[in-house]
Amino acid sequence: MFEKKRLQSLNDYFLEPGSRKEQGVFFYRITGYNQGIHDFIRKYYDAARTSGVVIEGRIPNPEEKHLTYYEEIMGMDFSMSVGFISAGLKKWLPRMRDYQREQVSLAIYDTLDKMRRTGKNKNILKNTYIKFMCWLYYKFERVVNQLGQQHIPKILYEGEIGNYELKLMAVLSRAGCDIVLLQYHGDASYLKLDKESELSFEWKEKSLVPFPETFNLRRLREEAKKEQDQERLYGKLPRVLNCTNAWIEGKGLSDIKTGTNARGKDPNLFYNCFYRINGVEDKLTYLNELYQFQLELKNTGRKVVIAEQSIPRPTMEEINGVARKNYSEKGQMLADLAASNLSYSGNLELQRIMRKAFLDVMLEEAELFGMNLNKLTNKAVYLICWLKRYQPGLFCNWNMPDIGCFIYLGGCKSENESMFLRCLAKLPVDVLILNPNLNTKCCLEDKMLYEMNFPESMAVENFPKDNSGLRMGTAAYHAERELDTIMYQDSGIYRNHQYQKANSVTLQTMYEEIAILWDQELKYRPNFSTIEEVVNVPVIFAKISGVKTGILEYWSEIKRLIADDTVVVRQIPYLSSTERNPVKPYVTEFLKNGKLQRGKIKNHSSYQYGFLREEIQEHILDKLQLLIDQRIIKGTFENGMEYTVAAVVLNLKNEILRMMQRFDFTKKNPKFIYINTTEEWMTLEDSILTSFLNLAGFDVLFFIPTGYQNIEKFFNGKPMEEHQIGEYMYDLQVPDFGRVLKKDSRQSWRDKIFKRGS
Repeated sequence: MFEKKRLQSLNDYFLEPGSRKEQGVFFYRITGYNQGIHDFIRKYYDAARTSGVVIEGRIPNPEEKHLTYYEEIMGMDFSMSVGFISAGLKKWLPRMRDYQREQVSLAIYDTLDKMRRTGKNKNILKNTYIKFMCWLYYKFERVVNQLGQQHIPKILYEGEIGNYELKLMAVLSRAGCDIVLLQYHGDASYLKLDKESELSFEWKEKSLVPFPETFNLRRLREEAKKEQDQERLYGKLPRVLNCTNAWIEGKGLSDIKTGTNARGKDPNLFYNCFYRINGVEDKLTYLNELYQFQLELKNTGRKVVIAEQSIPRPTMEEINGVARKNYSEKGQMLADLAASNLSYSGNLELQRIMRKAFLDVMLEEAELFGMNLNKLTNKAVYLICWLKRYQPGLFCNWNMPDIGCFIYLGGCKSENESMFLRCLAKLPVDVLILNPNLNTKCCLEDKMLYEMNFPESMAVENFPKDNSGLRMGTAAYHAERELDTIMYQDSGIYRNHQYQKANSVTLQTMYEEIAILWDQELKYRPNFSTIEEVVNVPVIFAKISGVKTGILEYWSEIKRLIADDTVVVRQIPYLSSTERNPVKPYVTEFLKNGKLQRGKIKNHSSYQYGFLREEIQEHILDKLQLLIDQRIIKGTFENGMEYTVAAVVLNLKNEILRMMQRFDFTKKNPKFIYINTTEEWMTLEDSILTSFLNLAGFDVLFFIPTGYQNIEKFFNGKPMEEHQIGEYMYDLQVPDFGRVLKKDSRQSWRDKIFKRGS
């Protein structure tokens, strides 16, 4: 019989019998975890699967049919002798050779004899013997037929082992098997069966920790399959690999200017860097440093690509240029997209580098929470579009050890931009992210990214590519900008037109509050706030039904609401479908899948808002998109109403546009007062306009003295507040508010009390 020996290293398990320090076998239990244990179990699992047995969970007891078959073949006799056991094995497992049968017989006898010496009766010994014979036949025949050969058979047992299973493991160990027990929950359960560790040894290391809850053999199989799939996916790997940032000295632009030959000498590596520089060291010299930096790169023959504030999204032409098919699984999709689209005929090595970088990044993306095949395909198409777009500028006539340079001013604004830069950093390219404005954040995160931080902040919109358009601030200019930051950031004081984006928040008020809030600057209204460069603008959107006091007082109250930036509609409609609209014939080109095609709109000959401030143009388009998305107008996305909505908003009157041009989101907002004293319905165009103005930040009031529901026809639901203030009156004539209204000679009781002496 074989004796169990102690290990010097877990790798001793894989030594052949002649190479082992001592002749014997190993029987160890592993109760703790580290990366070395992880790697050993993977390797041992493969060995046991190839030339042994892997047991996951308990070995099931012999079933009735197994026992019946055993009885038919062997009978139910039992004798406590080596000869009887050997004869039984010869009949039960006839393929065993004499040596193997001898070793197993002796091991079974030894185990049963120890049981007898502890007081077990013959019946228990017989049942144990039959159980062993059934287990050997149905589970371990492959193992016993390999005993005594050059390769020692291996058994891997996962889980909390039972009493008779442990005895069988002892039999197989003495017969010549290597055995590993994986005890995920520690050694306590095992020691109840083998208190003195006579049958096996515990493997001990200083660095062991408890097994992770998710660790098991099934997980290892999935891990191995994933690696095999990746090997098939990548195909032939590139000869050279990236050495990113390992060589840099942390000197920022100076590192990037370092010549390729001075970075490293290993011919199997290309030396690139992946940098992000936040803030600026010196505002006075920053732009000149950038200008000189890119000039030096170009003078040395480096390929340089510069992106400013954003990496333009792939166009439809670029997306349509990506060859793709219908895919059923991730590996198939990635392999096909890489093979069909990422080619570089001028240098096969660069092609392999590019495909590997693409696959590396996409496999990382595939692990993100909520990722599915459709989303992953879209991301892959985006990445391919960008790689193909910038390939000529970065890799034209590329040869080792050339290193291009991609400079991104402004920092990543989206996950897709981050993904693209992470991919570029795996290519022979220096990736430099410049984020001089500390008020903006770059969303890219990567363990390879080297980051430098400076305390000064500076807003830079464009990279200084040539000195003809280079503008540099004086010390006084930068001091003023710093003062702006101190005064206008989180102070409640706001610079003129400080914010470029705004969201409307419709206030729910009492009727009496409207006059109080009406003339207030927005920053003083309740629920005003600024969050990350966006203003939440509290606005009034209400319908006033009925007349509270006398008619003259009613008109006087309306007159008091009329200020400079106020449109008053005295006669309806304000807009009608018969008015000239140069946008209307083309509006179907401006929407695709419910989304505005902003570039197409702005470049179209019918677009009328090009003279407005850029941020106001974007504000108008933002709120138009919101109006469509929220389906405020009935029929949106049902009968083409979204096109009518777009046509109306893109054809606003000049008086509205001028108010929007002047609109400062922290000061007083424009007003729109709509008076309808008749039974006429408000037109569809007026409904669209007032809804849009509400979203755009206008205060909008409807005065309906009749109380009729003549403004709600085209709205989904009732988007405005309604205040019932008095009795309904009909056939009122709307006065000319430019003239002074005579005050009613009759005084109300409030006037008598509160206005005495006025």
